[in-house]
Amino acid sequence: MTTSIEQLNIPNLHLTEPPSPTITFEPFTLPPTNQRILGPPHPSNTVIPLALRPTEDSKKSLTLDSIISTIKTLQSRDETFTKYLARHGTLLFRDLPIHNAEDFSKFAHAFGYQPHEIIGIVVDRPLLAPNVAPANEAPKEVQIYNHNESPQVPHAPEYIFFYNQRAPAKGGETPISSSLELFRRAQVEIPEFIDELAEKGILSRVAYDIEKQYEGGSTLRQAFGKEIQDGDSEETKRRKIEAQIARYGRGKHTTWEWTETGIVLTHRLPVIRTQPGTNLPTLFTGLASYYKRLQANDERKNVTHQLYGDGTPIPEKYLAHLAKITDEIRVLHRWQEGDVLVFDNIIAQHGREPWEGEQTDRVVLASLFDGPFVPGAYGFGDWAQVAQALDG
Repeated sequence: MTTSIEQLNIPNLHLTEPPSPTITFEPFTLPPTNQRILGPPHPSNTVIPLALRPTEDSKKSLTLDSIISTIKTLQSRDETFTKYLARHGTLLFRDLPIHNAEDFSKFAHAFGYQPHEIIGIVVDRPLLAPNVAPANEAPKEVQIYNHNESPQVPHAPEYIFFYNQRAPAKGGETPISSSLELFRRAQVEIPEFIDELAEKGILSRVAYDIEKQYEGGSTLRQAFGKEIQDGDSEETKRRKIEAQIARYGRGKHTTWEWTETGIVLTHRLPVIRTQPGTNLPTLFTGLASYYKRLQANDERKNVTHQLYGDGTPIPEKYLAHLAKITDEIRVLHRWQEGDVLVFDNIIAQHGREPWEGEQTDRVVLASLFDGPFVPGAYGFGDWAQVAQALDG
Protein backbone atom coordinates (compact mmCIF):
# COMPACT_ATOMS: atom_id res chain seq x y z
CA MET A 1 0.00 0.00 0.00
CA THR A 2 1.47 3.34 -0.99
CA THR A 3 1.44 6.34 1.27
CA SER A 4 1.77 10.05 0.78
CA ILE A 5 2.59 13.03 2.95
CA GLU A 6 -0.87 14.47 2.18
CA GLN A 7 -2.50 11.30 3.47
CA LEU A 8 -0.49 11.37 6.66
CA ASN A 9 -1.10 15.04 7.43
CA ILE A 10 2.09 15.23 9.50
CA PRO A 11 3.42 18.75 10.07
CA ASN A 12 7.07 19.62 9.76
CA LEU A 13 8.81 19.62 13.14
CA HIS A 14 10.78 22.76 13.82
CA LEU A 15 11.69 25.47 16.29
CA THR A 16 10.55 29.02 15.84
CA GLU A 17 11.92 31.13 18.64
CA PRO A 18 15.48 32.52 18.41
CA PRO A 19 18.25 32.14 19.40
CA SER A 20 17.80 28.35 19.16
CA PRO A 21 19.18 26.77 15.97
CA THR A 22 16.31 25.96 13.62
CA ILE A 23 16.36 22.49 12.14
CA THR A 24 13.13 21.46 10.46
CA PHE A 25 12.27 17.78 10.08
CA GLU A 26 9.94 16.80 7.26
CA PRO A 27 8.16 13.46 6.81
CA PHE A 28 8.81 11.54 3.59
CA THR A 29 7.56 8.33 2.02
CA LEU A 30 9.41 5.04 1.66
CA PRO A 31 8.81 2.19 -0.78
CA PRO A 32 5.80 0.03 0.18
CA THR A 33 8.16 -2.82 1.14
CA ASN A 34 9.65 -0.51 3.78
CA GLN A 35 6.56 1.36 5.04
CA ARG A 36 2.86 0.59 5.42
CA ILE A 37 -0.33 2.04 6.86
CA LEU A 38 -1.15 0.30 10.12
CA GLY A 39 -4.41 -1.46 10.80
CA PRO A 40 -6.60 -1.20 13.92
CA PRO A 41 -6.30 -0.15 16.69
CA HIS A 42 -3.98 2.52 15.27
CA PRO A 43 -5.59 5.78 14.12
CA SER A 44 -6.34 5.84 10.38
CA ASN A 45 -3.47 6.71 8.04
CA THR A 46 -0.82 5.92 10.66
CA VAL A 47 2.35 4.63 9.01
CA ILE A 48 5.15 2.47 10.32
CA PRO A 49 7.83 3.69 10.36
CA LEU A 50 7.27 7.44 10.35
CA ALA A 51 10.21 8.62 8.23
CA LEU A 52 11.78 12.02 9.02
CA ARG A 53 14.67 13.99 7.50
CA PRO A 54 15.94 17.58 7.59
CA THR A 55 14.47 19.90 4.98
CA GLU A 56 16.73 21.23 2.22
CA ASP A 57 16.83 24.64 3.91
CA SER A 58 17.85 23.04 7.21
CA LYS A 59 20.75 21.22 5.56
CA LYS A 60 22.52 24.55 5.03
CA SER A 61 23.17 24.81 8.77
CA LEU A 62 23.00 21.16 9.68
CA THR A 63 25.35 20.01 12.44
CA LEU A 64 25.08 17.32 15.08
CA ASP A 65 24.87 20.03 17.75
CA SER A 66 21.96 21.74 15.97
CA ILE A 67 20.13 18.43 15.62
CA ILE A 68 20.63 17.63 19.31
CA SER A 69 19.49 21.12 20.36
CA THR A 70 16.35 20.82 18.24
CA ILE A 71 15.47 17.40 19.64
CA LYS A 72 16.05 18.48 23.23
CA THR A 73 13.87 21.56 22.80
CA LEU A 74 11.02 19.72 21.08
CA GLN A 75 11.13 16.98 23.71
CA SER A 76 11.19 19.40 26.64
CA ARG A 77 8.39 21.48 25.13
CA ASP A 78 5.77 18.75 24.62
CA GLU A 79 7.55 15.39 24.23
CA THR A 80 7.08 15.65 20.47
CA PHE A 81 9.02 12.55 19.48
CA THR A 82 7.74 10.47 22.39
CA LYS A 83 4.20 11.19 21.21
CA TYR A 84 5.04 10.22 17.63
CA LEU A 85 6.59 7.01 18.90
CA ALA A 86 3.46 6.22 20.91
CA ARG A 87 1.38 6.60 17.74
CA HIS A 88 3.62 5.09 15.05
CA GLY A 89 5.72 2.68 17.09
CA THR A 90 8.86 3.38 15.04
CA LEU A 91 10.60 6.49 13.70
CA LEU A 92 13.23 6.61 10.97
CA PHE A 93 15.73 9.48 10.90
CA ARG A 94 17.70 9.87 7.67
CA ASP A 95 20.34 12.28 6.34
CA LEU A 96 21.69 13.24 9.76
CA PRO A 97 25.38 14.02 10.49
CA ILE A 98 25.93 10.87 12.55
CA HIS A 99 29.17 9.10 11.61
CA ASN A 100 30.26 6.92 14.54
CA ALA A 101 29.28 5.43 17.90
CA GLU A 102 30.03 8.65 19.80
CA ASP A 103 27.78 10.72 17.49
CA PHE A 104 25.04 8.13 17.80
CA SER A 105 25.31 8.14 21.60
CA LYS A 106 24.91 11.94 21.74
CA PHE A 107 21.91 11.79 19.39
CA ALA A 108 20.15 9.04 21.35
CA HIS A 109 20.71 10.73 24.72
CA ALA A 110 19.18 13.97 23.36
CA PHE A 111 15.70 12.44 23.68
CA GLY A 112 15.99 12.61 27.47
CA TYR A 113 15.35 8.98 28.36
CA GLN A 114 17.13 7.07 31.12
CA PRO A 115 19.78 4.57 29.92
CA HIS A 116 18.64 0.99 30.36
CA GLU A 117 20.71 -1.53 32.28
CA ILE A 118 20.28 -5.01 30.88
CA ILE A 119 20.03 -7.52 33.71
CA GLY A 120 20.38 -11.09 32.51
CA ILE A 121 21.68 -10.26 29.05
CA VAL A 122 21.64 -13.24 26.66
CA VAL A 123 23.81 -11.73 23.89
CA ASP A 124 27.31 -10.29 23.97
CA ARG A 125 27.17 -6.49 23.66
CA PRO A 126 30.55 -4.83 24.29
CA LEU A 127 30.32 -1.11 25.08
CA LEU A 128 31.48 1.14 22.19
CA ALA A 129 30.34 4.55 23.52
CA PRO A 130 28.11 5.69 26.40
CA ASN A 131 25.10 3.35 26.32
CA VAL A 132 25.99 2.11 22.81
CA ALA A 133 26.83 -1.48 21.84
CA PRO A 134 26.55 -3.76 18.78
CA ALA A 135 22.92 -4.66 18.09
CA ASN A 136 23.57 -8.39 17.71
CA GLU A 137 26.70 -10.32 16.81
CA ALA A 138 25.01 -13.55 15.68
CA PRO A 139 26.32 -14.98 12.37
CA LYS A 140 24.97 -13.34 9.22
CA GLU A 141 23.12 -16.51 8.17
CA VAL A 142 20.92 -16.39 11.27
CA GLN A 143 17.46 -14.86 10.98
CA ILE A 144 16.29 -13.02 14.10
CA TYR A 145 12.52 -12.94 13.75
CA ASN A 146 10.25 -10.14 14.97
CA HIS A 147 10.17 -9.70 18.74
CA ASN A 148 10.01 -7.04 21.43
CA GLU A 149 13.34 -6.47 23.11
CA SER A 150 13.94 -8.62 26.22
CA PRO A 151 10.56 -10.42 26.33
CA GLN A 152 12.14 -13.37 28.14
CA VAL A 153 13.05 -11.42 31.31
CA PRO A 154 11.08 -9.12 33.66
CA HIS A 155 13.10 -5.94 33.00
CA ALA A 156 12.85 -4.62 29.42
CA PRO A 157 13.70 -1.25 27.84
CA GLU A 158 10.92 1.08 26.70
CA TYR A 159 12.89 2.66 23.84
CA ILE A 160 15.44 1.20 21.40
CA PHE A 161 17.68 3.16 19.04
CA PHE A 162 19.45 1.46 16.11
CA TYR A 163 22.12 3.19 14.00
CA ASN A 164 23.40 1.80 10.70
CA GLN A 165 27.13 2.31 10.29
CA ARG A 166 27.49 -0.08 7.36
CA ALA A 167 24.81 -1.60 5.11
CA PRO A 168 25.26 -4.81 3.09
CA ALA A 169 24.63 -4.84 -0.64
CA LYS A 170 21.93 -7.50 -0.30
CA GLY A 171 19.84 -8.50 2.71
CA GLY A 172 20.30 -7.49 6.33
CA GLU A 173 17.01 -5.63 6.58
CA THR A 174 15.43 -4.85 9.94
CA PRO A 175 11.80 -6.08 10.11
CA ILE A 176 9.31 -3.73 11.77
CA SER A 177 5.81 -4.54 13.01
CA SER A 178 3.19 -3.34 15.48
CA SER A 179 2.54 -5.26 18.71
CA LEU A 180 -0.82 -3.46 19.03
CA GLU A 181 -1.90 -4.66 15.60
CA LEU A 182 -0.58 -8.16 16.36
CA PHE A 183 -2.75 -8.33 19.49
CA ARG A 184 -5.86 -7.08 17.66
CA ARG A 185 -5.44 -9.60 14.85
CA ALA A 186 -4.75 -12.47 17.27
CA GLN A 187 -7.76 -11.53 19.40
CA VAL A 188 -9.99 -11.85 16.33
CA GLU A 189 -8.37 -14.90 14.72
CA ILE A 190 -7.26 -17.01 17.71
CA PRO A 191 -9.29 -15.63 20.64
CA GLU A 192 -8.91 -18.81 22.71
CA PHE A 193 -5.12 -18.33 22.68
CA ILE A 194 -5.45 -14.75 23.88
CA ASP A 195 -7.76 -15.93 26.67
CA GLU A 196 -5.16 -18.48 27.78
CA LEU A 197 -2.37 -15.89 27.77
CA ALA A 198 -4.49 -13.42 29.73
CA GLU A 199 -5.39 -16.00 32.35
CA LYS A 200 -2.05 -17.78 32.72
CA GLY A 201 0.74 -15.63 31.31
CA ILE A 202 3.88 -17.58 30.46
CA LEU A 203 6.76 -19.33 32.16
CA SER A 204 9.99 -18.15 30.57
CA ARG A 205 12.97 -20.42 31.28
CA VAL A 206 16.34 -18.93 30.41
CA ALA A 207 19.62 -20.84 30.71
CA TYR A 208 22.88 -19.04 31.47
CA ASP A 209 26.07 -21.05 31.21
CA ILE A 210 29.54 -20.29 32.50
CA GLU A 211 30.72 -20.42 28.87
CA LYS A 212 28.77 -18.81 26.03
CA GLN A 213 26.32 -21.23 24.43
CA TYR A 214 26.45 -19.92 20.85
CA GLU A 215 28.34 -17.43 18.69
CA GLY A 216 27.37 -13.95 19.82
CA GLY A 217 25.88 -15.19 23.10
CA SER A 218 26.71 -14.04 26.62
CA THR A 219 28.26 -15.83 29.58
CA LEU A 220 26.81 -16.15 33.07
CA ARG A 221 29.26 -13.56 34.33
CA GLN A 222 28.23 -11.11 31.63
CA ALA A 223 24.58 -11.69 32.51
CA PHE A 224 24.68 -11.35 36.29
CA GLY A 225 28.29 -11.04 37.41
CA LYS A 226 29.01 -7.31 37.38
CA GLU A 227 29.98 -7.40 41.09
CA ILE A 228 32.20 -10.48 40.80
CA GLN A 229 35.90 -9.94 41.44
CA ASP A 230 38.77 -12.15 40.34
CA GLY A 231 39.61 -14.39 43.28
CA ASP A 232 36.06 -14.64 44.60
CA SER A 233 35.16 -18.09 45.92
CA GLU A 234 32.41 -20.08 44.20
CA GLU A 235 30.11 -19.38 47.17
CA THR A 236 30.75 -15.63 46.85
CA LYS A 237 30.18 -15.71 43.10
CA ARG A 238 26.85 -17.44 43.56
CA ARG A 239 25.78 -15.00 46.26
CA LYS A 240 26.61 -12.01 44.02
CA ILE A 241 24.79 -13.54 41.04
CA GLU A 242 21.69 -14.24 43.15
CA ALA A 243 21.77 -10.65 44.43
CA GLN A 244 21.61 -9.42 40.83
CA ILE A 245 18.70 -11.76 40.09
CA ALA A 246 16.87 -10.35 43.13
CA ARG A 247 16.99 -6.91 41.50
CA TYR A 248 14.20 -8.03 39.18
CA GLY A 249 11.94 -7.58 42.20
CA ARG A 250 9.66 -10.42 41.15
CA GLY A 251 9.69 -12.41 44.38
CA LYS A 252 8.12 -15.85 43.91
CA HIS A 253 7.59 -15.16 40.21
CA THR A 254 11.32 -15.50 39.48
CA THR A 255 13.03 -18.68 40.65
CA TRP A 256 16.35 -20.26 39.77
CA GLU A 257 18.18 -23.56 39.82
CA TRP A 258 21.95 -24.03 39.73
CA THR A 259 23.16 -26.66 37.25
CA GLU A 260 26.49 -28.26 36.40
CA THR A 261 27.03 -25.70 33.62
CA GLY A 262 25.47 -22.59 35.12
CA ILE A 263 21.99 -21.51 36.19
CA VAL A 264 18.43 -21.69 34.83
CA LEU A 265 15.96 -18.91 35.68
CA THR A 266 12.19 -19.30 35.46
CA HIS A 267 10.05 -16.16 35.25
CA ARG A 268 6.27 -15.97 35.24
CA LEU A 269 5.56 -13.06 32.92
CA PRO A 270 2.69 -11.35 31.15
CA VAL A 271 2.70 -11.59 27.35
CA ILE A 272 -0.24 -9.19 27.14
CA ARG A 273 0.57 -5.75 28.51
CA THR A 274 -0.99 -2.33 28.03
CA GLN A 275 0.37 0.83 26.47
CA PRO A 276 0.77 3.74 28.91
CA GLY A 277 -1.56 6.60 28.06
CA THR A 278 -4.00 4.56 25.97
CA ASN A 279 -4.32 1.29 27.94
CA LEU A 280 -4.46 -0.53 24.59
CA PRO A 281 -3.38 -4.17 24.90
CA THR A 282 -0.14 -5.13 23.19
CA LEU A 283 1.49 -8.52 22.63
CA PHE A 284 4.91 -8.04 24.20
CA THR A 285 6.55 -11.25 23.14
CA GLY A 286 9.11 -13.27 21.24
CA LEU A 287 6.88 -16.36 20.87
CA ALA A 288 6.83 -16.23 17.06
CA SER A 289 10.59 -15.74 17.07
CA TYR A 290 11.15 -18.78 19.30
CA TYR A 291 8.88 -20.80 16.99
CA LYS A 292 10.89 -19.74 13.94
CA ARG A 293 14.09 -20.60 15.78
CA LEU A 294 12.89 -24.14 16.45
CA GLN A 295 11.77 -24.55 12.83
CA ALA A 296 15.23 -23.53 11.62
CA ASN A 297 17.03 -25.79 14.15
CA ASP A 298 18.82 -22.66 15.38
CA GLU A 299 21.66 -23.25 17.87
CA ARG A 300 20.00 -20.68 20.18
CA LYS A 301 16.93 -22.90 20.62
CA ASN A 302 18.20 -24.33 23.92
CA VAL A 303 18.66 -20.93 25.58
CA THR A 304 15.03 -19.87 26.11
CA HIS A 305 11.89 -22.00 26.51
CA GLN A 306 8.41 -20.60 27.07
CA LEU A 307 5.32 -22.39 28.38
CA TYR A 308 1.94 -21.27 29.65
CA GLY A 309 2.13 -19.90 33.18
CA ASP A 310 0.77 -23.16 34.59
CA GLY A 311 3.67 -25.07 33.03
CA THR A 312 1.71 -26.64 30.17
CA PRO A 313 3.04 -26.45 26.59
CA ILE A 314 1.80 -23.76 24.22
CA PRO A 315 0.29 -25.49 21.16
CA GLU A 316 2.46 -25.04 18.08
CA LYS A 317 -0.57 -24.04 15.99
CA TYR A 318 -0.88 -20.80 17.96
CA LEU A 319 2.80 -19.95 17.56
CA ALA A 320 2.58 -20.64 13.84
CA HIS A 321 -0.46 -18.39 13.62
CA LEU A 322 1.37 -15.54 15.37
CA ALA A 323 4.16 -15.91 12.80
CA LYS A 324 1.60 -15.89 9.97
CA ILE A 325 0.07 -12.62 11.22
CA THR A 326 3.51 -11.11 11.71
CA ASP A 327 4.49 -11.97 8.14
CA GLU A 328 1.38 -10.15 6.93
CA ILE A 329 1.85 -6.96 8.98
CA ARG A 330 5.61 -6.42 8.97
CA VAL A 331 7.77 -4.36 6.66
CA LEU A 332 11.49 -4.83 6.01
CA HIS A 333 13.52 -1.69 6.53
CA ARG A 334 16.23 -1.46 3.88
CA TRP A 335 19.11 0.30 5.58
CA GLN A 336 21.01 3.28 4.20
CA GLU A 337 24.25 4.11 5.96
CA GLY A 338 23.60 6.69 8.66
CA ASP A 339 19.95 5.73 9.21
CA VAL A 340 18.62 5.71 12.76
CA LEU A 341 15.54 3.70 13.72
CA VAL A 342 13.85 4.44 17.05
CA PHE A 343 11.37 1.92 18.49
CA ASP A 344 8.77 2.24 21.21
CA ASN A 345 9.53 -1.25 22.47
CA ILE A 346 6.17 -1.58 24.21
CA ILE A 347 4.21 -1.43 20.95
CA ALA A 348 6.67 -2.26 18.14
CA GLN A 349 8.71 -5.33 17.25
CA HIS A 350 11.99 -5.63 15.38
CA GLY A 351 14.30 -8.34 14.04
CA ARG A 352 17.16 -8.97 11.64
CA GLU A 353 17.26 -10.63 8.22
CA PRO A 354 20.27 -12.62 6.95
CA TRP A 355 22.60 -10.99 4.40
CA GLU A 356 25.06 -11.93 1.71
CA GLY A 357 28.76 -11.11 1.80
CA GLU A 358 30.94 -10.84 4.88
CA GLN A 359 29.88 -10.64 8.52
CA THR A 360 31.39 -7.15 8.68
CA ASP A 361 29.30 -5.89 5.74
CA ARG A 362 26.48 -5.02 8.16
CA VAL A 363 27.21 -2.93 11.25
CA VAL A 364 24.23 -1.80 13.35
CA LEU A 365 24.67 -0.28 16.80
CA ALA A 366 22.03 -0.20 19.53
CA SER A 367 21.19 2.04 22.47
CA LEU A 368 18.51 1.06 25.00
CA PHE A 369 16.56 3.34 27.32
CA ASP A 370 13.91 3.23 30.03
CA GLY A 371 10.89 5.50 29.85
CA PRO A 372 8.97 7.18 32.67
CA PHE A 373 6.34 4.42 32.66
CA VAL A 374 6.39 0.65 32.26
CA PRO A 375 3.54 -1.11 30.43
CA GLY A 376 0.43 -1.75 32.50
CA ALA A 377 -1.18 -5.04 33.47
CA TYR A 378 -3.84 -6.76 31.38
CA GLY A 379 -4.59 -9.68 33.69
CA PHE A 380 -5.51 -9.75 37.38
CA GLY A 381 -2.67 -11.77 38.91
CA ASP A 382 0.19 -10.00 40.65
CA TRP A 383 2.47 -11.61 38.04
CA ALA A 384 0.74 -9.53 35.33
CA GLN A 385 2.37 -6.22 36.29
CA VAL A 386 6.02 -5.63 35.44
CA ALA A 387 8.19 -2.96 37.07
CA GLN A 388 11.55 -1.30 36.68
CA ALA A 389 14.36 -3.31 38.21
CA LEU A 390 15.74 -2.26 41.58
CA ASP A 391 18.88 -0.13 41.67
CA GLY A 392 22.05 -1.99 42.31
